[in-house]
Amino acid sequence: KYTTFSVCYYWINSLDQKTSIFNSTKNVVIPPGKENKTATLSYNYAIAPLGNTFSTGTYYCKVKWNDIEKMGKGVFVLIRDTGYVNTSYGWEILVTLTVLLAVLSITATALLLWKRK
Repeated sequence: KYTTFSVCYYWINSLDQKTSIFNSTKNVVIPPGKENKTATLSYNYAIAPLGNTFSTGTYYCKVKWNDIEKMGKGVFVLIRDTGYVNTSYGWEILVTLTVLLAVLSITATALLLWKRK
């Protein structure tokens, strides 16, 4: 009963529109002595290079037997244009803060030495 099933890959975009990517029907042969036991099978599917940023969305896999349907939790994929630059100001802030503290430290030391004379 559970040896024939279908596998479906699809994605849902930001507008909640469902788009089918791949459908396949599988027929698994059960070896003698393995009947009525739980089995896990892996099926990998590589998504072709996504052409544009409109392919951003959550991708799902669904498996359907005669009367049972199981769906994965989904994987969110964010696609950016090739010209996108991830802006990170972490190093700039750290260098600026270090230079500012150094200048203040030198100034305070100079003032203390000047006042001492």
